[in-house]
Amino acid sequence: MNHLFKTYTFVALLLLTACGSKEDDTNPTFPQVSTSAVSKFEGNAGSGNFDFKVRLSQASTKDVSVDYSTKDKSAKAGEDYTASAGHLNFAPGETEKTVSVVIVADTLGEGDEEFEFLLSNPVNTLITSLSVIGTIRNDDGPVPPGSDGYITPESYAGYDLVWQDEFNGTAIDPANWIHETGPNWFNNELQNYTDRPVNSYISNGKLVIVAKKETLEGREYTSARMITKGLHEFKYGRIDIRAKLPYGQGIWPALWMLGSNIDDVSWPRCGEIDNMELVGKEPSTLYGTAHWDNNGSHAEFGGSTTLPSGIFADEFHVFTIIWNNQQIRWLLDDVQFHTIDITPAGLSEFHQNFFLIFNVAVGGDWPGNPDATTVFPQEMQVDYVRVFQQ
Repeated sequence: MNHLFKTYTFVALLLLTACGSKEDDTNPTFPQVSTSAVSKFEGNAGSGNFDFKVRLSQASTKDVSVDYSTKDKSAKAGEDYTASAGHLNFAPGETEKTVSVVIVADTLGEGDEEFEFLLSNPVNTLITSLSVIGTIRNDDGPVPPGSDGYITPESYAGYDLVWQDEFNGTAIDPANWIHETGPNWFNNELQNYTDRPVNSYISNGKLVIVAKKETLEGREYTSARMITKGLHEFKYGRIDIRAKLPYGQGIWPALWMLGSNIDDVSWPRCGEIDNMELVGKEPSTLYGTAHWDNNGSHAEFGGSTTLPSGIFADEFHVFTIIWNNQQIRWLLDDVQFHTIDITPAGLSEFHQNFFLIFNVAVGGDWPGNPDATTVFPQEMQVDYVRVFQQ
């Protein structure tokens, strides 16, 4: 052991000496090299290149170099982009280089896709961002029905379609949705909800809510929370929501409802119906829950179901509640997994109007906070919401 230790120590000293020989005493500080994530639409053939800017924090009197490469995530080399690798050399005084990664454009409606851009093997510099994400945002037609997960019909026998949002416009419809904004929320959540288009927008027939890691008003994350309060409120019916969900430690997407009288009676006396909740560290498990007031205390009754394979980020699923004056039933892709009897007098909350809420929270008492494994940004995509009543 002592012999090996001495050998390693000698080699380490040689390496340190070699590295030190590249800088003289007049320039003892290495510049830092970094790059930034790129997110842009796919574009047409020949116009969708991603330009990654590789920058030094300061000019150097020595030659500086670093290697770069790309790595597949949901985007695949040869299908979605052209793999790239090479060597960048900064001559004395130079502080910026550009690496262009060629995007393979197509006309297929599909979800957004990601790849990594990595830096390695620094010489006379220190790397501050080992890898960043390139996000290829889809700008083609909507995903063909049924080709990317489960889909439900626009009519049911015995029901009328009383309200829907198919998200087919160019912007979020203010006649349907209000953004709730600000940094102060319940459950010790960490996000700042905004109405900025980087956190919520319409793309190719989908509502996209994006949770980002960025500092705003003292919070380290941003996201969006949208409600139909005062615009569209419902008592009973079948509600179908087709969505693809985010994942990861500390990510908490929800499609849910609150009683319209919340401003008068507060929570939980207003009642709450969670059509769908997912805790990001359990990306294949779905929760459906009812909350109400029980003689001055909070009561709840929930159920869950787990996908036989894959996770809810892989493809679209339809989250349904069927609600009448007798019961509320929760369905995933038309298969019931939970029900509650709401005929007892103590559950009167569930016999009044409710409004819808769509949001992606970050952190909180239930999911816990993000950690080093959490990938940002995270997206919840909603294809449609439809309300049917008898």
